[in-house]
Amino acid sequence: MGKKTKKNPEVLKKMEEIKELKDKYLRLAAEFENYKRRTIKEKEDFGKYAKENIIMTILPIIDDFERAEKTKEKDVQGYILIGKKMIDILNQHNLKKIKLEEEEDFDLEKHEAISSIIVKEKSKKGKIVEEVEPGYMLVDKIIRYPKVIIGK
Repeated sequence: MGKKTKKNPEVLKKMEEIKELKDKYLRLAAEFENYKRRTIKEKEDFGKYAKENIIMTILPIIDDFERAEKTKEKDVQGYILIGKKMIDILNQHNLKKIKLEEEEDFDLEKHEAISSIIVKEKSKKGKIVEEVEPGYMLVDKIIRYPKVIIGK
């Protein structure tokens, strides 16, 4: 038969503190797991729907093209207006066309050379002679380099 020992009140107090701390720890761990799950889901949702805003602004342009197609008219001015509307929308989303200066020096960091042509004037060597396709920047990042022909 076991001998009953009286527990020291200080030991009882410490055991109660340990119990409270364990409980606090378990709640905190559960909260952290919920937080991780929630942020993972938010990240996934952001990835899925991040493009929604720009797509919603572009949909009216698709509608305009479909209306223009139904009219069967060859109204070039109408298509030009639709194109300008598209550019305005993209500008609102911080897309800017890269403007090249006349006879700008070719810079590998800012341009993509797709060809070179022989030039008679020495001043045009290493310079951009023609822009084949414009480049674009999104905020401060080049997302498409201007495709150019350089003089050699």
